Amino acid sequence: MKKLTITAMLAAVCCAGMLFGASGTAQAAAVDTVEGTWIGEFRTHRWHDVSESLWITMRARTDRERHGFSVYLSIKDLDGLSIAPGHSGDSQVQFTLPREAGDFVFDGRFKGDTGSGTFTFTSSDEYERKMGQLGYRSLTTDELFSLAIHDVTTEFVEELRDLGYADLPFDDLLAMRIHDASPDFIREMQGLGYTGLEVDELVAMRIHGVSPKFVRALNGLGYDNIAADDLVAMRIHGVKPAFIQELRDLGYGRLDIDELVAMRIHGVTSDFMAAVADLGFKNASIDDLTSMRIHGVTAGYIRDIEALGYTRPSLDRLVEMRIHGVKTSYIRDLADLGYTEVPLRKLVEMRIHGVSIGYVREIKEAGFSPSVDKLIEMKIHGIDADLVKAMRDN
Repeated sequence: MKKLTITAMLAAVCCAGMLFGASGTAQAAAVDTVEGTWIGEFRTHRWHDVSESLWITMRARTDRERHGFSVYLSIKDLDGLSIAPGHSGDSQVQFTLPREAGDFVFDGRFKGDTGSGTFTFTSSDEYERKMGQLGYRSLTTDELFSLAIHDVTTEFVEELRDLGYADLPFDDLLAMRIHDASPDFIREMQGLGYTGLEVDELVAMRIHGVSPKFVRALNGLGYDNIAADDLVAMRIHGVKPAFIQELRDLGYGRLDIDELVAMRIHGVTSDFMAAVADLGFKNASIDDLTSMRIHGVTAGYIRDIEALGYTRPSLDRLVEMRIHGVKTSYIRDLADLGYTEVPLRKLVEMRIHGVSIGYVREIKEAGFSPSVDKLIEMKIHGIDADLVKAMRDN
């Protein structure tokens, strides 16, 4: 039996890098015993209320490594813990976290809801024997500790093997346990047609919340056999069934996954689409709506342009105007200089060629009032106010 005192615990979001050196390979402990310390606090957890959880941090040092990990433990899994949240005294404690891979025995004191002390982990020879039979032979001290922390049971390994996931690399086995890519999850996904998924795909799905419920909801909206990568992308960018239904209600039928993801990335919301429709742009294409959001064509911008006398400009023109910086202030300033009702396409040309308000003002102050086309031509050929003055004086 291997006996060691270790002080590290993997956070629920950590995975394979734990207990490994910079090279990424497992490092066997130089000695069988490692002394470690712990601190703990009764704390609320998103999955448990405060009366059920102990947030604990464990630290240890071997000849090769320093380890430090934190995790929530359910109080019901701790044998012999004699105090509870709300404790107000100063109490000596000893409690055990039993795992199939071995037991953690904690000693220390609690003052109020906060405690600290030392702990010892003792691995299980029977667990090592069973894991050897399952293909995991010659496990190192660090590996056994990690398997115990995450409660990787032989039943878990056997079920994965029966589902087609045999002889997984150690890191993959840990990642699946850490992120709850469980046999139950795999079975449910297989029942929905997702067979033969890679470990990375399963882990990514669990990390980003691709659940069987999510898949079934998409199926109900006509989205069947969506690739695993697309499911993950939809979850990452917030493409929810409710969003798809909102689009249906606005008259948009079955959109491609790429379109839905692009809409969410660029902020094409149902509210934005409804506002654009209210301004007379009903049934705007998804590409147009996405382009509008990318370039900042808001409902407010459209209203401001129309208030300046430009009735129902096309969406393409509005996007072009925003790309080239045709602001409402630019249009107003031109009007103040005598250039009113300039066609939108000419406003875009003026901005493309750098006909700024300052340039127009300088030309006029030089005693010349050219047309819009002439202003553009002058700017293209580098005719400035100084040249205009010189030509006038001559």
